[in-house]
Amino acid sequence: MACRPISVTDKTGLSQEDLVELDGMWRRCASRIILSTTLAGSGHPGGSLSSLHAFLLLFRIIRNDPSYSLDPERDRVVISIGHVSPLVYSVLAELGFVSEEAFLTEFRRAGSAFSGHVEQSVPGVEWNTGNLGQGLSAGVGFALSQTLNKRQGKTIVFMGDGEQQKGQIAEARRFAAKFNLGNLIGIVDRNHLQIGGSTEDVMPVRVRDEYAAAGWNVLYVGDGNDFQQLYAAYRRAWFHEHLIPTRPTVIVARTVMGKGVSFMENREKYHGSPLSPDEARRALEEIGTDPGLLDYWKKRREGHQEILPARPPAAPYPLIEPGTPRTYAADMKIDCRSAYGNALEDLARLNNLPDQPPKVLGISCDLEGSVKMQGFRKVSPHAFIESGIEEHHAAAMAGALSREGFATFFSTFGVFAVAETYNQHRLNDLNDTNVKIVSTHVGLDVGEDGPTHQSIDYIGLLENLFGFSIFMPADPNQTDHIVRYVAARPGNMFIGMGRSRLATITDDAGAPFFGPDYIFRPGKADWLRRGDDLTFMSYGSILSNVLAAREILAAQGIRAGVLNMASIKPIDVDAICEAARLGPIVTVEDHAAVTGLGSIVARVIASARLAPKFRALGVTAYGSSGKPSDLYRLQGLHPEGIAASVRDLLA
Repeated sequence: MACRPISVTDKTGLSQEDLVELDGMWRRCASRIILSTTLAGSGHPGGSLSSLHAFLLLFRIIRNDPSYSLDPERDRVVISIGHVSPLVYSVLAELGFVSEEAFLTEFRRAGSAFSGHVEQSVPGVEWNTGNLGQGLSAGVGFALSQTLNKRQGKTIVFMGDGEQQKGQIAEARRFAAKFNLGNLIGIVDRNHLQIGGSTEDVMPVRVRDEYAAAGWNVLYVGDGNDFQQLYAAYRRAWFHEHLIPTRPTVIVARTVMGKGVSFMENREKYHGSPLSPDEARRALEEIGTDPGLLDYWKKRREGHQEILPARPPAAPYPLIEPGTPRTYAADMKIDCRSAYGNALEDLARLNNLPDQPPKVLGISCDLEGSVKMQGFRKVSPHAFIESGIEEHHAAAMAGALSREGFATFFSTFGVFAVAETYNQHRLNDLNDTNVKIVSTHVGLDVGEDGPTHQSIDYIGLLENLFGFSIFMPADPNQTDHIVRYVAARPGNMFIGMGRSRLATITDDAGAPFFGPDYIFRPGKADWLRRGDDLTFMSYGSILSNVLAAREILAAQGIRAGVLNMASIKPIDVDAICEAARLGPIVTVEDHAAVTGLGSIVARVIASARLAPKFRALGVTAYGSSGKPSDLYRLQGLHPEGIAASVRDLLA
């Protein structure tokens, strides 16, 4: 329904007219919370009722309505406690973002946009919610984007008190204070209950003290189910009244679980348990609405045909000038990460222009030098974001930033970039983000740092994320081309590289293979060498060993072709099938042998009903500390070992 907005400027508080209108809206929304969860037979009614006053009033005062929901100047609301979706959908239906009919007939049904946890496919929802504790990081990303783009809007993050137990929230708190995000407001529903009972019994958290210690303004609302008290806190937060304006602000509101229904109040049972039909009728009567609504909507739900949800609105992506690729000479030997740093510096110089919002962002986690971002920072210091040793927060924040019109590069070591932050990237993928993960230390090539830092599982993990591409450049020249390619295009993309310096890959004439005329194409492999007796398929740092093994075999009369599989996902099915028809295939990789390129190639061959001799060489056990060449030797991945495996296969 259409309604007039409530101004947050009135120091006298809400008018009687406001209160009467809000009370009526509360009753309708509370009824929808009961109806939706009872009709679905699942959901979270207790927490939804707990937060209803705060959320309803918030949406009455923010600059965001159905006609404004995609305007870049709007206020953003991130719902971190996504299980209170009945609350969110109820309020959005009340304010005209969605239809009540669709919500009550489709809630938690297959194919519906109205999922059990909030998702962007519902208008008014900014961010798909994953596990608890990630919403503040996303909110920080939105607030930072508003600052970088010089926009006036605010970002409000709605959180529960139980999720304050999560470490990622502490990471996000510190970051927000460091970057002076005065446009960021957190709201914590402090009902002191979670699934396991009292928050004090499950895991005590001193919510106000922890935010204050992190450098936030802290406001406390003694009755978070009172519109007047909430309004006074919102007004203070909006205008930093008696607060430090450069600091983010948190409002901690003491609420009652199941507020408004006597037998639900202060009972953790109803955190995630719906009411029975008889209980629902009783609850509706207490709220002051017709108990017969349950039977009415039950019939409508039973006769309703679900509609497929609309996809989230496409995120804006900047027009990036990729520039001219650098070419490293055939006699040069540098590491791919330096080539990445050089390309990123070029991108900053071309796209982050003076007195304009940046287009390219670089996010580091205390590894600026190792990931070679020094040049980027020198050229574009305002676009370089040092997150400290807070990888979980940084990964989630990078996702939110990447939906706000930035080419966002998140760089760290492989074990931190993928294994440690897999769930954050999974949520990014669900949010259709555009993150460019550049991992500069993968595989045994990390060397002396030892097995804890030798990332050998990243392909297997990222293969599970439907929207991610995986690119593994062969040398510095191909690295440069790939970095410029991903910067200019939307989508989630991973670029992996080792630590060591690499020789430039050359063609048969001795010129750089990935020279000025080379064009990188996803899903396209590169025939570095041709051969009739077998085909090697490989990528990244180990390619030099494969080429050396090819020379050993050539001296023994065995002619091997070499396919560089820089595009792991999408994979070049045609090239694999071509090689399979030629003869035996040997995949070689600095990755776990069972989940990397070898397994992908095996699936392609099997699907094509081809049956060449096949062997997958890779890492079969955790490495140790030592030089990469020695670690490869221990795994049989040195040139002589690779050649020996080929002879054994052919025999």
